[in-house]
Amino acid sequence: MITFLRGKVAAVSDGLAVIDVNGVGYRVFISSRDMEKMPGAGKEVKIHTYLSVREDAMLLYGCLSADDMTVFKAMISVSGIGPKAALGILGAMSANDIRFAVFSDDAKAISKAQGVGPKTAKKLILELKDKLKLEDALGGGGLENGGAETAPNVESSGAKAQQTVQDAVSALIALGYSNSEALRAVRGVTVTDEMTTEDVLKNALKKIV
Repeated sequence: MITFLRGKVAAVSDGLAVIDVNGVGYRVFISSRDMEKMPGAGKEVKIHTYLSVREDAMLLYGCLSADDMTVFKAMISVSGIGPKAALGILGAMSANDIRFAVFSDDAKAISKAQGVGPKTAKKLILELKDKLKLEDALGGGGLENGGAETAPNVESSGAKAQQTVQDAVSALIALGYSNSEALRAVRGVTVTDEMTTEDVLKNALKKIV
């Protein structure tokens, strides 16, 4: 119903932003990470929104990034995960970190979010594997609104190079590097069809060191 709002920031506090759109103030619940990124009062902002309709209220939840909103909607489609819990997870992890936690079965990372226990984290991982794509993280998702990360420099659109990138990221995670460290390292490597996973891994490790 309301896909996004574009207006001026009227106020931001305690996980809530008030956006002035042509004289109408919209209350939007946001994550703690987005609270830190919100521009100051009076500055223009675009926020992607989800309208939650309940018997007693209509509530707007928002994300500065369209990619975050995509992951938010995927999370709330899981039974037992409501909008507040989804925002809590996005407050602790980026959309790409959530993708990597899901595909590496890292329930511990997700359960660090407030109000999310180990059982809920495992259920989330199980159900999101069919709803999220690892390629979105490797392809530079979540770069809206000035994101600092860049997509991997893959000098081919072939499946082989893309698979090599994914295998290298998985290998770094298996070596004990965090999801974000692995992603950033591999994104700094120029990958060609001729390169093996070991080649990419060696170059990525140089980026980390």
